[in-house]
Amino acid sequence: MIEFHDPRGDVGVEMQPYTLAFDLKVNGGQGATVGLLANGFPDSENFLRHIGSALNKLLPNVSLKFWNKGNASIPAPDDMLAEIKASCQIAIAAYGH
Repeated sequence: MIEFHDPRGDVGVEMQPYTLAFDLKVNGGQGATVGLLANGFPDSENFLRHIGSALNKLLPNVSLKFWNKGNASIPAPDDMLAEIKASCQIAIAAYGH
């Protein structure tokens, strides 16, 4: 008989369910702005522009704003994050390869 060992440890933090704070589908996305944050890897910005294009095909009323932190090895600067938070209801971060 084969017995498998699960190497995952116990979770040390209480799980908190995620609930959507903003529904893009309401009114076709009218009045919604989605921030797209590229992390600076090659093609990360191109990838997010493709995601934005696909999103606009599904929800043509959604506005898009793009940011690129320019350096994949650093966290996004606080002022950039503050700008995204102040001007967007939703943010998507992604990286290239």
